[in-house]
Amino acid sequence: QLSLFRFTVKRSFSTSHSSVDSKEMKKFQLLAHKWWDEEGEYAALHSMNDIRVPFIRDTLLSMSSNYHLGNPLSGIKILDVGCGGGLLSEPLGRLGASVTGIDPVEDNIRTADRHKSFDPVLAKRIQYKSSSLEEIVEESMETFDVIVASEVVEHVADLEMFIKCCSQVLKPDGSLFITTINKTQLSYVLGIVVAEKIMGIVPEGTHEWEKFVPPEELEHLLESNGFSVTTVNGMLYNPLSGSWSWTESTSLNYAVHAVKAGAQAHTTDTPPETDTQQHSATAGTAG
Repeated sequence: QLSLFRFTVKRSFSTSHSSVDSKEMKKFQLLAHKWWDEEGEYAALHSMNDIRVPFIRDTLLSMSSNYHLGNPLSGIKILDVGCGGGLLSEPLGRLGASVTGIDPVEDNIRTADRHKSFDPVLAKRIQYKSSSLEEIVEESMETFDVIVASEVVEHVADLEMFIKCCSQVLKPDGSLFITTINKTQLSYVLGIVVAEKIMGIVPEGTHEWEKFVPPEELEHLLESNGFSVTTVNGMLYNPLSGSWSWTESTSLNYAVHAVKAGAQAHTTDTPPETDTQQHSATAGTAG
């Protein structure tokens, strides 16, 4: 009870400088006990693991010469921001990574802790913390090799601050993985009207279209905060089969991989023409 009181007091003083949206917290609080129901409200997130886990694993393996058979992500420190009940933290832990999952909703962390406790291997590899990203920045400067923010940025109150904090806790040359929803007419119709109001794939009120982030905007924010964007892939959910697949169009969901500039990159300025080339190369993928 005391820790909850401290958390509430701390939060009330820092809301003006936080990327956490209190309205969003309340939404997820109500569903905290439902995370591991594979047929329930989070079914689409469970099946998203079929593509987002290999995407993270294979991207990291392609950047590394160290390969541990059976534990391919051994030795890699991952921060899972907005981890919810641990749906992504657990498979990353199973691949050998050392995972820290943070979420501002205490009930989510309780659910995640309870679920990992059933597996002694995961209990050692994963630690969960009820915290916002800003709250761990001071203690975690340049601590993590990888940050994962999956289905999170469309819920934050201050996206630029969120990206800045990601950069601060990532090591130089560290990887940031983001999955989110584009801000298009199609995403409004399918993501909110159909998914929430008609089919009930996600609980009504989960998303606000105004907070969806176009890939161009996300890329610009990342690049202006010291990241280089290496991949932008469209993702498509089939509600009939309940499965996800990769697609060229980013008009609905999409995944981004970006790399934080290395230590030596801070001394040199990027030539302006590379920036415009990158934008012209990626501008055609949206929509």
